[in-house]
Amino acid sequence: MKKIYIAGPDVFEPDSIEIGKKYAQICKNFGYEGMYPLDNVIDFNQDKKKIALDIFEANVELIKRADIVVANLNPFRGKEPDSGTIWECGYAYGLGKEVVGYMDSTLAYPEQFLESEKTLLGDSYVDKEGRMIEDFDYPINLMIACSVTRILKGSFEDAIKALGK
Repeated sequence: MKKIYIAGPDVFEPDSIEIGKKYAQICKNFGYEGMYPLDNVIDFNQDKKKIALDIFEANVELIKRADIVVANLNPFRGKEPDSGTIWECGYAYGLGKEVVGYMDSTLAYPEQFLESEKTLLGDSYVDKEGRMIEDFDYPINLMIACSVTRILKGSFEDAIKALGK
């Protein structure tokens, strides 16, 4: 049975444990074993930096054991995905793992900005700070878009369903 590492900022939600159980069940329903970061057993009665290191090392081990990483690439605390999730995708890519991302919207990145948040400068848009808004017809930065096997519009379940296709 192939193992899936479930990456995303869902671990920060108030009902994160239930979300993990739901995602693991979806994996099981499609013949996969889901591995959720909160499945790890961590001793929280120690120094915060040691806790952080233990979480990091445990998640790295889960990614190493996984055959596939399925990542929630939706914006988190801004316009970009969760930075930890992006690191996990990059690490999995570096290990040669299949990485599948899912998003609610797969509009090209400039289209995700409100008109009041961008200005057309020549052939490109810039944000309010005058920085270029990347436009390669991807919904996300090219470094992640080019390192994932595919980015799907939809939910976690949609991504799992698409694995067999």
